[in-house]
Amino acid sequence: MALFRINRYLGGEEDATEDRSQALLERLREQARARQLKKQQQVLLPSDELKQKKTENELHQKLQHSGFDSENEYQREAKKRKRGHSGEGSCGEGEKKLRKNHQLSSDSEKPLAGADSGLAGEAANGYIPAKKKKNENGKKSSLSQKKIEADLDENNRQQENKSNLKSHQAKRKKERDIPTEVETNGAEIAEKDSSEEAKGNQSTKEEVWIPTLNEKATPPPSSLLVLGGYDRRAVQKVQPILPQWLAQPKLVHKRIKENLVPIQDVAGIHPKLLKKLQMNGIESFFPVQGEVIPAILESASSGFLVGRGGYQPSDICVSAPTGSGKTLSFVIPVVQALLERVVCQVRALAVLPTKELAQQVSKVFNIYTDGTGLKVVLVTGQKSFGKEQETLVQRTVMGYCSLADIIVATPGRLVDHIDQTPGFSLRQLRFLIIDEADRMIDDMHQNWLQQVVKAVFRAEEDSGTNMLFQRTEPGPVTAASTCCPQIPLQKLLFSATLTRNPEKLQQLGLYQPRLFTSVYSEKRAVTAGTETEQDAEKKYTLPEGLSQYYVPCNLNSKPLFLLYFMLRMKFTRVLCFTNSKQTSHRLFLLIRAFGGVNVAEFSSWLTPSERQRTLKEFEQGKIQLLISTDATARGIDIKGVKCVINYDAPQFIRTYIHRVGRTARAGKVGLAFTMLLKVQERKFLQMLRDAGTLDLEKQLVKSEYLKPLLQQYEEALSKLQKTVKDERAQKRA
Repeated sequence: MALFRINRYLGGEEDATEDRSQALLERLREQARARQLKKQQQVLLPSDELKQKKTENELHQKLQHSGFDSENEYQREAKKRKRGHSGEGSCGEGEKKLRKNHQLSSDSEKPLAGADSGLAGEAANGYIPAKKKKNENGKKSSLSQKKIEADLDENNRQQENKSNLKSHQAKRKKERDIPTEVETNGAEIAEKDSSEEAKGNQSTKEEVWIPTLNEKATPPPSSLLVLGGYDRRAVQKVQPILPQWLAQPKLVHKRIKENLVPIQDVAGIHPKLLKKLQMNGIESFFPVQGEVIPAILESASSGFLVGRGGYQPSDICVSAPTGSGKTLSFVIPVVQALLERVVCQVRALAVLPTKELAQQVSKVFNIYTDGTGLKVVLVTGQKSFGKEQETLVQRTVMGYCSLADIIVATPGRLVDHIDQTPGFSLRQLRFLIIDEADRMIDDMHQNWLQQVVKAVFRAEEDSGTNMLFQRTEPGPVTAASTCCPQIPLQKLLFSATLTRNPEKLQQLGLYQPRLFTSVYSEKRAVTAGTETEQDAEKKYTLPEGLSQYYVPCNLNSKPLFLLYFMLRMKFTRVLCFTNSKQTSHRLFLLIRAFGGVNVAEFSSWLTPSERQRTLKEFEQGKIQLLISTDATARGIDIKGVKCVINYDAPQFIRTYIHRVGRTARAGKVGLAFTMLLKVQERKFLQMLRDAGTLDLEKQLVKSEYLKPLLQQYEEALSKLQKTVKDERAQKRA
């Protein structure tokens, strides 16, 4: 599109060729400018304004050098830039307006165009007459002043556009952050934007802003209320609301050696029991014993009956690490409370989950009841049902009489005697002791607790003197409930991993319970023996002298690692845990085939007499390595265990706590190693962190230490394969 008409009358034939080339050059320049304007109208970027100004200055300089810097031309170019900057219309509309303007002005500007073309031809040849040069210099000076003024105006408009755009973006951001204010502020923002556009001599229409690639697109303001968002927010951890007795327990010191209590300092202990303690080499109580024994003795200060005013003793729960002396904490006060009894009746019942643990507790009761006349009976199923009946009750002319003051039983066998043994009564029961309470809650064999409570408050079939001591379940204290003597039932719960779940504890039917615990974080502040800051992160406590490690290994090298610990590290009295009886048995056969280690297995496949004999030999040091399932993990006090090895990683944190608790008992030191496969490491270590325990140290074993064992190990594997085949053949036969 030609902006100038070629005046052939002012130029000669020599200038005709130059004029045509000049017109063609100008046409190409105009097309380039039209394409540039089209791009500017499509995307007008605030960050590109400086570049636009620079290109416009270069374009003006080129026009000046080529002789086409007329005032009318510059005005047309300025108008064109205004239209392109305001973003009104499309590129086609801009070109149509330019054509119309040039057609209207072509007739009136023919002489000027001819003069301009002549100047252009002379400038192209490099010759300009003096008169023309003088006129040209005058024009250039006037044009330069106008150009400077136009540039200043353009710069001011660009600055205003920038400020308007920034304020517009800030308002949009504010509307996005505070969606509730969109409706009220939407009209004000629209009015303010329109007024600013009018001040900036921009289009009266709404400005459409297209974001750059580096900037995020902000949605237009909406009248809708936006709920939520995509920003990640820290989720606040929900703290459980616990009952007061769980939230504010009586804290017991965890460090045993530093907080020993001399037995003479605990008031209320009978002289006979003090003498017994000294005879067994006990001069001081552990912290748990120093707190729990006085509490139970105080609750039994009224003897077997309810206290004055209908006072009923509170149930007591104890959560303390393994090996902290929990068994003696209930043996001493229970024996002392029963010392003054006249008639033999079942007044104390201890329920435990396994036969071995029941045997251990029965042994402790027998030590401190020796010479007192109190009778302790063990009911675990090791004897025939008839023989156990003979130890529990005796039939006389007057009826049945009890032969036991204290019964130590497992749940299943206890329920059998409640249902099937004639004359067996728990109506005089004063203490119900539940050891390893967390496992007893989880198992609840044959609904044994409800069976026991029902037997305790069962009405007697015959009347007579027993009517004086009618028992009723605990409830609100009224004048009617205190008119007759009552025998309270006090529950004593003990565990190293006692749950703090109120829903599970509710199954036990506790009466105004008190909690004694040594499971707390060191960060807790202790004031007058009560907890002032709730800390749910610390769930379990391990013995103070225990050192814990984990050994990365693969599945095939686990037996080699165990042999390395036994033969090269010279470990003695090692208790090794597996997750199944099959694994325990095969590992036992493999270690025995390898040789050099006195090894034995301990599982439910053994008879009770074999298990008892195995434990006795292990305590005596005749067995170096005892491979066991979790049958020995809970409560059993095996003396002299130096090290615990978890051949199979435990699946639950409570299992781990009880396993490693077989060593470092009673303030002594011990080691615990856990063999972990690569796929188990992350999950197992995270389980320990969630429980609030210390991180395990990594113990690496170099492969060069295992190479001397490989040849003998392969021979042992071949022997194991043959032994397993023989055992299968025997089972089939």
